[in-house]
Amino acid sequence: MAETIRLEIVTPEKYVVSEQVQIVMAPGTLGEFGVLEGHTPFLTSLQIGKVRYRDTSGTERAVFVSGGFAEALPDRVTILAESAERRQEIDFDRAKAALNRAEERLAAVNKDNIDTARAQAALNRAIARIKIAETRNL
Repeated sequence: MAETIRLEIVTPEKYVVSEQVQIVMAPGTLGEFGVLEGHTPFLTSLQIGKVRYRDTSGTERAVFVSGGFAEALPDRVTILAESAERRQEIDFDRAKAALNRAEERLAAVNKDNIDTARAQAALNRAIARIKIAETRNL
């Protein structure tokens, strides 16, 4: 069996993941990165996206994260996320409704007093959640 590392994904409200895994891949602000057992320590910020990991049985899993920070150490990866959801916890209909609202807000930018950055972030979150929810094998 491959060497394992501890993965912990934590939000202000709860632990989302706390288990031994074979590999972690996460959406860093400078690009996606991967961590295996024995990795050189580093700290990075995260962008909105999908954290993928392979559990000890070799099954790939996915968790949506809405930004935050990741710390990689030789024996563990800790992700402190603003929000996070396992694929099976994502409410697809709610994510589609959020996508529609964000698109409407962005379309009305010149007509109303819309915070473009906030609307774009909402759009990015909705798109990422929908992509993860549509992936059935993770």
